[in-house]
Amino acid sequence: MNMLKKQTKKIEIDKLKNDLEKAIKEKEEYKNRYLRALADYQNLEKRVCAQLTEQKRKAHKDLILKFLDVLDDLEKGEIFVIDAGLKLIKEKFIKIFKEEGIEEIKVLGKPFDPQVAECIAVTQGTRDNIVVEVARKGYRLKGEVIRIARVKVEKKEL
Repeated sequence: MNMLKKQTKKIEIDKLKNDLEKAIKEKEEYKNRYLRALADYQNLEKRVCAQLTEQKRKAHKDLILKFLDVLDDLEKGEIFVIDAGLKLIKEKFIKIFKEEGIEEIKVLGKPFDPQVAECIAVTQGTRDNIVVEVARKGYRLKGEVIRIARVKVEKKEL
């Protein structure tokens, strides 16, 4: 009988060891699944945050481009109407743009650069590949070109 009790205890111990090993493996599986799910969630958070940031940047840029058209109209109007109020409004626009990191791309009198300007006309002259007139100003937003300038370029006569 004593031997039977020992064998039964050994069987029970072996069963408990197997159950423990099974439980440990199961725990590791759950832990790995949890860690994968957590990593997936963190990646999703980063992706959503990046998308929101990009959408905000694009909306900001689109709004600025609309106001740049208004500034262009104010500058054109200033040619025909001499008015202190008009000048004040234009200066406020320029001040706000500077505060937002918007700067005009200076191209007049400089060599033509297709990265910041579009040539809309070529005139004959004494210099080669120099911007002689700006039809529409170009602008950068925090270093990024958001609107290229439209210019006339001088070419040497042959």
